[in-house]
Amino acid sequence: MIRKASKADVSQLAVLMGELGYPTTTEEMEHRFSKINSNSMYNTLVAEESGVIVGMIGMILGFLYEKNDNYVRVVALVVDSNSRKQGIGEKLIEKAEEWAKEHGANGIVLNSGNRSERKDAHQFYLKRGFQGKSTGFVKTLT
Repeated sequence: MIRKASKADVSQLAVLMGELGYPTTTEEMEHRFSKINSNSMYNTLVAEESGVIVGMIGMILGFLYEKNDNYVRVVALVVDSNSRKQGIGEKLIEKAEEWAKEHGANGIVLNSGNRSERKDAHQFYLKRGFQGKSTGFVKTLT
């Protein structure tokens, strides 16, 4: 079942962030989710099986400067390692596409790290019609 995430899901979302490569405590996730969930431009969906969260997708609605279009950026997508290759990620992407269309977006964008452990994720995205089109840059401000 795919549904909107709630505050009750925070501890399981923290575990999934660890699966994504970002170890997170429940307290940290509570803080993050509180900010995210209070902003209507964000949408967090979870995949639940037998009362356990086995996947999540977090996205934000954005607006372009160079065109009169909206887009959705997938900020986080993860499926529990024991539940992969069962169509859960694909269902989460489909729901993201539905949400994007409901909000007048004509595209979805995402970033995925250039690390060897992301190779399967890159193939997953390519198989679902995403194209590798840009290079991302990051600068940490201290």
